[in-house]
Amino acid sequence: MNQLYAEAGVKRRDDVQTLALKALMVVGIVIGALLLLLGSFFSMIGAVIITALIWFFPRLNVDYEYIFVDGQFDFDRISGKSKRKTMLRIDLDQAEIIAPEGSHALDSYTHAQLIKKDFTSNDKSVKPYIIIANQNNKRYWIAFEPSEKMLTMMKQKSPRKISQF
Repeated sequence: MNQLYAEAGVKRRDDVQTLALKALMVVGIVIGALLLLLGSFFSMIGAVIITALIWFFPRLNVDYEYIFVDGQFDFDRISGKSKRKTMLRIDLDQAEIIAPEGSHALDSYTHAQLIKKDFTSNDKSVKPYIIIANQNNKRYWIAFEPSEKMLTMMKQKSPRKISQF
């Protein structure tokens, strides 16, 4: 079997909103702890608040994993290093073009009505690739950060759809 297989993963960097939400959650845990000290009814409310926030807090840490197998992409989201969910699955045949962000090959898609999916790390030093794809009568703009091995395999599978400039 000569199957093309590559995978890559990135850890999503926290943005300002995520950091603010984490800070609010820490404040909520402190308030819940203070409610535990107040009395019977308040202690039950405090315990529920603390339990909910401690359960939700790790899920703010998000990783993305990309898997390329014989022309099929899987974009998975991993929350809290434990819960995996496939966010999108597309076939390379459904892709119109794959190019680095800012490439002139993507200029004709700037004003198109596209559903945007961002599976990047939010790291400004890394230049993501963009996939323009049609699936189920919807057009997608998918941002991701493939490995060199993945780019090579995509180029082997469909060389005309990949633009590296």
